[in-house]
Amino acid sequence: MSSAFEQFDPVRVPSPCHVLDLARLEDNLKLLRRVADAADVEVLLALKAFSCFAVSDLINQYLNGTAASGLYEARLGKKRFGGQVHAYVPGLKEAEIADLLRFSDHLILNSLGQWQRFRDLLEQKPDVAIGLRVNPGHSEVKKPLYDPCSPWSRLGVPASQLTPDDLDGLSGIHVHGLCDHGYDAFDRMLAAVEENCGHLFTAIKWINLGGGLLITDDGFPVQKLIDRLAGFKGRTGLKIYLEPGTAVALHAGALVSEVLDRSSNIGELAVMDASATCHMPDVIEAPFTPDVIGGKALSRNKKPAANKPHIIRLGGPTCLAGDVIGTYRFKKIPQVGDRLIFLDLGYYTMVKATTFNGTPLPALALWDSNTDVLKIAREFSYVDFESRLS
Repeated sequence: MSSAFEQFDPVRVPSPCHVLDLARLEDNLKLLRRVADAADVEVLLALKAFSCFAVSDLINQYLNGTAASGLYEARLGKKRFGGQVHAYVPGLKEAEIADLLRFSDHLILNSLGQWQRFRDLLEQKPDVAIGLRVNPGHSEVKKPLYDPCSPWSRLGVPASQLTPDDLDGLSGIHVHGLCDHGYDAFDRMLAAVEENCGHLFTAIKWINLGGGLLITDDGFPVQKLIDRLAGFKGRTGLKIYLEPGTAVALHAGALVSEVLDRSSNIGELAVMDASATCHMPDVIEAPFTPDVIGGKALSRNKKPAANKPHIIRLGGPTCLAGDVIGTYRFKKIPQVGDRLIFLDLGYYTMVKATTFNGTPLPALALWDSNTDVLKIAREFSYVDFESRLS
């Protein structure tokens, strides 16, 4: 797949640097708006995946609001983004309830125990809709780390344990069972939701179907999704919310990094100024190897032959032995001082970045691939590292 970043000169920005393509971001938002309008649903940005408020004005033009996973995200959604704020807090603290109610339009509980313990407090602000996270009992995610519906999952109440009477005083439910999936997985999940959660529909007014669906990916069957959502809405009469995260910034972000050093040990090695563990931890957690312009990613499960030409392993600047971005084949091996562009690192990157080892955070640049206008939105310094410590 071609990328607009193939036309971007990485020397134009500091290194390391996150670069957001505003043109692609807006294309994604327009498509999500089309789905919302055609299916008569509401679409929220999942801040856990992408919370860059430097582009909040653009996002606010197209989406209905934000979905938060805790008090700070709810506050960020209220302060920096427009529209509604839907907060789901697995570990709800009594001391945070007043602020959550102040910042949120919808507050989704993780258990009936939370509802029973805090009902008096929650009902003090009746204009906030209170809902419950429900586990639909259907898994599509293969990696246990990302599967919210796995056995022993702490996220939500199993639908099989609930009756309509249990939802007394609550107005909706939240289900989530996908992680970067295509339409077919969503279709199966929604069928399971109808079958396993349908007995609850008479007791509620709305349902949040979560995120994890790659609506904005190239080739995604958008009309099939619209028809499926419209059919579900017609059968149930429920108000429907979606909360994509990845889909908002999909193919819209890249990470520029510079080669700091070269060496060899069995094969060729390079130390970059971007770190997998600090700046793209899903590379290690998933794991996966991000695409890079000019190179071909090799499998993380296979060790390349020793000293094979044009193959090099790229790693970060930290002292963590496993800080490895990936192994690649290049037509020309990168040299010290060369800049590389790693693709599709806009989501679940900035939100997870750390300063482990005193590693500086990447700068943030906004670039419009249609006009070539570039703006450095923020650069980070030692102060950002020190302020996290005491």
